[in-house]
Order: sequence, then structure tokens, then C-alpha cells
Amino acid sequence: MQLEPLELDSVFLMKPRRFEDERGVFFETYRRAVFAEHGLDLDFIQDNFSRSTHPGTVRGLHFQTPPHAQAKLVRCVRGAIRDVAVDLRAGSPTFGRHVAVELSAANGHALFVPAGFAHGFATLEPDCEVAYKVDAYYAPDHDAGLIWNDPALGIDWGVDDADAVLSPKDRALPGWADFETPFSFSEAVNHA
Repeated sequence: MQLEPLELDSVFLMKPRRFEDERGVFFETYRRAVFAEHGLDLDFIQDNFSRSTHPGTVRGLHFQTPPHAQAKLVRCVRGAIRDVAVDLRAGSPTFGRHVAVELSAANGHALFVPAGFAHGFATLEPDCEVAYKVDAYYAPDHDAGLIWNDPALGIDWGVDDADAVLSPKDRALPGWADFETPFSFSEAVNHA
């Protein structure tokens, strides 16, 4: 597998080495040593799964605040999604910017989203299934987020606002103008 650095510091697209034959396909979905070679010595402690029935389902933008901030390794195991990470680290040269990549069962790619980033995805097909690893347990008192379609963030989700399917909680998330970040770029660099 290879980790391809993206435009935001510490965000990587993981591309597996695929072995295909008449039986189907095999590939590794995670190898700790490869991540450690890129300065990412993580201890993933929980695996999560979501299934979204309708195309245009948006989940996000979510994050947990310190001391329970989470790094995530996100993969689409059925269907296809547009996966998004937004830099929330004050002092970062890419603060407030985002990356968006397509993850699908067909390409097998995964997105590594470090702590200090908001994360979300939009489903591009029906019946999408997403699996992801996190390095901190869910902490309800530290659960936070930003509204997915804030024009200040300028994210192209591949979904029209009118067609988006969201939870009531995600529809009520605050915008970028009201956001005070609890994350620091200097702290993130010192912990890498």
C-alpha cells in the first residue's frame, strides 16, 4: 500500500496494492508500519460502520474536541462517497481549507483524517456502506460539528442542497463564522 500526501498537512489518501484474479480481489486495508513510516504512529481502538440508503445522504461535518479528538481512517466498502476533511487547526497554513476525494468499493482507497480536522461524507450511490477506524473512543460531551454546506467553506459535495438527506442534528450544526477552534497547529506538529 502507499500513502499519498494530499494538499492539507497530515491528510493522506491510502491506495492499496490490489491482487485480482478469477476469484476476485485481495488487498490490505491497514498496515501500522506503513503509517509509522509517515510519522503516523497510531493506536486505532475502535471500528465504526455506517450504511446510508439514499444517494445524497450527508454525514458531517463532525469532530471531537480535545482531549478526545479523533484521527480516522475512512473507507467505503459498498458504493461510492465524496469524503471531506476540513483543517480546524489555528495557525495552520491551510486553516479553513478542505480536501475532497472519492472513496469507493471499486477503488479501495481510504482517507486518513488526523485529529484537528472536521470530517464528513456524501453518498454518491444508493446503499453505501462506510467503515472507519478511530484512535479515541466516542465521547458525547466532546462531540461537535460544522454545517456541511456553509458557503464560507466552499465544499463541493456533489449533492444539491435540496436533495441532501441529513439528520436533524447535522442540519442544526453551527457555521464557520460562529466557530472557535479548540485545535492548534503547533500542538499537532509537536505531537506528530
